[in-house]
Amino acid sequence: MERPEEKPHMSESLFGTPFIAAPMAGGTSTPALVKAVHEGGGLGFIAAGYKTPEAMTAEIAATRALNVPFGMNVFVPDASQLPPTPQAQASLEAYRAALETEAARYGVLIPPLRLNDDDSWQDKIDALLADPVEFVSFAFGLPGKPVVRALQKAGSRVISSVTSVEEALAAAEEGPDAIAVQHSSAGGHAAAFLPGGREPLARTTAELVAQVHAAVGLPLIAAGAIMDSSALREVLAEGAEAAQVGTALVRTEESGARKPHKDALGDPAFTETAMTRAFTGRWARSLVNDFVRDHRDAPEGYPAIHHLTSPVRSAASAAEDPHRLNLWAGTGWQQARGGSATDVVREFLNGL
Repeated sequence: MERPEEKPHMSESLFGTPFIAAPMAGGTSTPALVKAVHEGGGLGFIAAGYKTPEAMTAEIAATRALNVPFGMNVFVPDASQLPPTPQAQASLEAYRAALETEAARYGVLIPPLRLNDDDSWQDKIDALLADPVEFVSFAFGLPGKPVVRALQKAGSRVISSVTSVEEALAAAEEGPDAIAVQHSSAGGHAAAFLPGGREPLARTTAELVAQVHAAVGLPLIAAGAIMDSSALREVLAEGAEAAQVGTALVRTEESGARKPHKDALGDPAFTETAMTRAFTGRWARSLVNDFVRDHRDAPEGYPAIHHLTSPVRSAASAAEDPHRLNLWAGTGWQQARGGSATDVVREFLNGL
């Protein structure tokens, strides 16, 4: 199979390529997508978020059988919200009641609140230590020095995700192999784990990469609205070794995204994105649909709200109703296209 022309920095990079497929939880990242990205010259990731440890290890086995390098992303639980304070729990109960109308639309039930879900954190770490993968990345927080060191000792490269210089400095203290720098233009969940507002907001992904590059001496991965080779060149020029691309891959054949999600990215009826907590209780960038508009005041409460809205989202997907579904999308979503992920990656790399 034809490969993109080799670039000097591709072989020198920690990742072997400047193109990394962003890990997208909820079924979008698949072994097939990892393979297609690899065949285009990139590095693919799968995602452990929301999966049981058993499902995670099964997906590792399925991906490993394809004989391509890959990484695994793990969500770091927020100990400060497990369990939530009485005030926060009251807000969650009120939101649960508000969701009953949404559930009635499809004849589904809103489940009881789950207040102590840490996404099987320790079991997943133990599984990754027992059966190491090439790369392990973390989002929503820092894994801690002992976890970083244990994974590195097992043979994995560790990547921490940040959204600011302050977070990058905190991440660097733990000794990861690289840092993923996510700008607010990125689709899906924000990786932030420290309160914002303590430093000037970067206007672009490239600007944020430059700020972090000046402060931290670790390999950087850029994330946020990187939809073509021009945007990739910009972040590489500011010091990134690679870019983490998500939205540009959601519509591809190998993506496991739900059909209404793929279709919405190409539907001119959707005209903007916004940050919302409505679907999961954690800030995430989505296309603006009725659910986002109707629940602008959704409280904080991840992952409790994720579990509350799950039946509604599943029913909306089955009904092919994009207006009650989390349509994660970065600000450059209009450039996303269908076809093979292999071709998408090649277009990025051949344009460098």
